[in-house]
Amino acid sequence: MEQEIDTELKAKLHSETAKIAWSELQRFFAQGSVLQIDEDLDLVQVAVWFAEDDSNKLEPYITSGSIAPPSNDKARAWFATSAELWSVVVAPFVLVQESKVDEEKSS
Repeated sequence: MEQEIDTELKAKLHSETAKIAWSELQRFFAQGSVLQIDEDLDLVQVAVWFAEDDSNKLEPYITSGSIAPPSNDKARAWFATSAELWSVVVAPFVLVQESKVDEEKSS
């Protein structure tokens, strides 16, 4: 039953994941609601952990900095490049992740 719920939640969050311009997220950044998810993590899986309040799974990534608020420098860089980020909302947070393809293009 628990896996069934997890699968449904994952499907729901996956359908709510989209690319969005950083300029649209700045007010959420200013409110402290944006968390950057390291590109090596699965954005939707991390969203599931937040939705389920699974601190055991989240804590190691938060401690390591793989899940953290973006720095002011990162926010300025995203603004300067008109970056589009993958995002999903898990109230009260907006989880964002850079696209590996986008990073490769800008290198």
